[in-house]
Amino acid sequence: MADTFRIAAIVLDEGSVLRRTREIEQEREIAIYDLLEANSFTPEGSPGGPYKLVLGVSENRLVFDIRLENDEPHGRIMLSLTPLRRVIKDYFIVCESYFKAIRNAPPSQIEALDMGRRGLHNEGSTLLQARLKGKIDVDFDTARRLFTLLCVLHLKG
Repeated sequence: MADTFRIAAIVLDEGSVLRRTREIEQEREIAIYDLLEANSFTPEGSPGGPYKLVLGVSENRLVFDIRLENDEPHGRIMLSLTPLRRVIKDYFIVCESYFKAIRNAPPSQIEALDMGRRGLHNEGSTLLQARLKGKIDVDFDTARRLFTLLCVLHLKG
């Protein structure tokens, strides 16, 4: 059953991304790797996958284009980004400070920024999981990895 309700492949709509720093690219790669290693993804009413997910942003909406492994369309979910905008903005601000601090700040400052970054990431993940409720059931770790990818896609806006 766990093998059926999972994401087996993920594609980011590259047209949604404007710029990437080395750090952002590394976060994207880790999130995709971790997501594909272990995830729980159950679209409402679906008989099962595994799924290929095309994740993008269109007209201020997060787009989950769900396909079967053979690329057959299986459903499309669109979520407004407005409820997520504040936490994404705050997350980027703290991440930028964190990556700058790594170079020359004292360990206590780096640790404080990392805790703030993780806290905002958890907040965004919980909010994303709640916004998906009734549409796609995901566990918290899957929501965390999807939130990371959402942030990568949100760089354009």
